[in-house]
Amino acid sequence: MLELKDICKDYRQDKLVIPVLKNISFEMEEGEYVAVMGPSGSGKTTLMNIIGCLDQATSGTYLFDGEDMGSCTENRMSDIRLSKIGFIFQNFELLPRQSAIDNVSLPLIYKGMPKNDRKDLASSALERVGLSDRVNFKPTQLSGGQKQRVAIARAMVNHPKILLADEPTGALDSTSGSQIMELFQKLNEEGISILMITHDQQIASYADRKIEIKDGVLSRKEGTVL
Repeated sequence: MLELKDICKDYRQDKLVIPVLKNISFEMEEGEYVAVMGPSGSGKTTLMNIIGCLDQATSGTYLFDGEDMGSCTENRMSDIRLSKIGFIFQNFELLPRQSAIDNVSLPLIYKGMPKNDRKDLASSALERVGLSDRVNFKPTQLSGGQKQRVAIARAMVNHPKILLADEPTGALDSTSGSQIMELFQKLNEEGISILMITHDQQIASYADRKIEIKDGVLSRKEGTVL
């Protein structure tokens, strides 16, 4: 489903070139559950931004669903993010004045879907994450775990090829965090591909495969062969 070959990412500060990712190569098959681990500053978020088509590599090749992301225009990358990638963030990124169902419906608005269809799909997504009784609740009326479930429903509503989760339990207590990881496990068992960024070994243990990144280099790979 995705393949990275010798991916490098550099940033410039005045005349200074700062390498962040150094010759990253790995593959991920459809239906896999992969955790990318690393300390702060290791390059894991930069890697996720490239995989999520939020940024492009300085060099190397990134193929997603058979398409070369290096040759994509900004508009094409935006289309891919909308239709093929679901994003889940540490701080939920929900609209505070909108209900759960309206938050989940948001990607469908960008897709130009009629209102009634949006509501039906958003309701189904919320039911799938166990929030059928919270569709009209606003984020201020929800617990941290429930907010993250809304965010997961929003990420899934367009039936993406992959879910990208950036420290999805970082803002949650241990009980809520465990519940979210159990939900991820269930979704993966249903066939959903998940790539998760985390610094927590316990959270990473839920994944089928772990990749460790340090100083912009993949330093350890566990699970299936890359």
